Amino acid sequence: MSIISDSLKRIKPSPTIAVTQKARELRAAGNDVIGLGAGEPDFDTPNNIKNAAIKAIKKGDTKYTAVDGTPALKKAVVRKFKRENNLNYSTDQITVGTGGKQVLYNTFMATLNKGDEVIIPAPFWVSYPDMVLLAGGKPKIVKCTEQEGFKLTVKKLKKAISKKTKWVILNSPSNPTGAGYTKKEIQTLAKVLIRNKKVYILSDDIYEHVRYDNFNFFTIAQISKLKERTLTMNGVSKSYAMTGWRIGYAAGPKDIIKAIGKIQSQSTSNPSSISQAAAVEALNGNQGFIKKRSNAFKARRDFVVKSLNSIKGISCLKPNGAFYVFPSCKGLLNKKTKLKTDTDFVKKLLEKENVAVVQGSAFGLDGYFRISYATSMKNLKKAMNRVKSFCESLE
Repeated sequence: MSIISDSLKRIKPSPTIAVTQKARELRAAGNDVIGLGAGEPDFDTPNNIKNAAIKAIKKGDTKYTAVDGTPALKKAVVRKFKRENNLNYSTDQITVGTGGKQVLYNTFMATLNKGDEVIIPAPFWVSYPDMVLLAGGKPKIVKCTEQEGFKLTVKKLKKAISKKTKWVILNSPSNPTGAGYTKKEIQTLAKVLIRNKKVYILSDDIYEHVRYDNFNFFTIAQISKLKERTLTMNGVSKSYAMTGWRIGYAAGPKDIIKAIGKIQSQSTSNPSSISQAAAVEALNGNQGFIKKRSNAFKARRDFVVKSLNSIKGISCLKPNGAFYVFPSCKGLLNKKTKLKTDTDFVKKLLEKENVAVVQGSAFGLDGYFRISYATSMKNLKKAMNRVKSFCESLE
C-alpha cells in the first residue's frame, strides 16, 4: 500500500515550473539555453518598495501578523479597488495570501464539495484544474478556439452550466494567451450568470496592468448584480515585479473571505510581515513605472508576434495583455516533420536549439505553445532566430 494520498494521485506537477527547472539544469550543465517558460517579469522590484521592506525590518516588524493580512495592507487593497476599479469593499471583505496562487487554492478548498463543478475556459493557467481536483471538485473544461480569440462565448457558457456548477473562472488578460475580455464581452457573459443565481465567479485579474493598445480593463465585479457572487483575485507579483515576495489578495463576499482565512490559519498562517509592508508601498506608492514597463513589454510583444508570423508553419494572434503569446504549430505537425504533437515540437526545440517553451496541451489546447516574452529583447532576438532555424530545418 502506498503512503501517498489518493488526492495527490489525481494531479500532476506544474508543467511551467517543470520547463523552467529543466532550462535551469541545462544552463547549469553549460548549455546556452534561452528560457521562455517562466511567467516572471525580468524587471527588478522598484526601489521605493524595496526601501519600505528595509524600513520594516529595521523597525522590527518581523513578527506574526493577522492570519489573512495586516490592517495596513487590507486598507491599501480597499483603496486600490476603489481607485482603479470603482469597487467599494470593507476590510473584512479582503484576504491576503502567500501569492495569488494560495488565494485561489484556499478558495477552492474552502468552497468545493465532492462533485462540485468549476467551469474553466481553455486555454487555462495550468494550476486551475489541479487545484480543483485537490479540493474534491470537478474541472469542467470548455475549449475556446483561436477563431473565438481564445475567449469564452455565451453559447459555450450556457452549455457548460449545470446544476452542479459552483464556480466559473475568468482570467483577463489571460495566461497563456494574453487575450483580454472587453467590457461588452464581460457584460454579455454576465447576463447569463445573473440568471444562474447559484453560480459564483472567480475573476483572476493578476495581469490587470500589463495591457496594450489602449485595451480597457473591466472586471466582472463592477456589474453590481454579480459583485456579491464574485471573488476578485489580484496581487503584486506581475505589475510590481514582486514574484518572489509572494503576496496575493482577493475581495469578495464576507462568508467566503472568512472561510479562506480559516483554511489559511491551519496551513501557512500569515504571509511574510516584510512582504506585506512592501506590498503596502506598492499599492499606495508611485504607479508611474507600470505604464513604462508595459510599453517595454509591448515592444517585445510586437517583435515576437511579427517574428513568429514570418515563420512558415507558425501563426500567432496578437494578445491584448500579459506577457505571453500562444502561437499555433499545427502547420508543422505532420508525417514529413515526424512531429505528432505540440509536446514533440517543444521537446525537439529544446533539444535542437536550446529554447525552452511550454506545450499548449499543458494549458488545455493542443497544437500550440506558449512563449513568455518577459525577458530582454536581446534574448528574444536570439530565441526567434533559433525558432526560425528549427522550423526551417523541419521542411
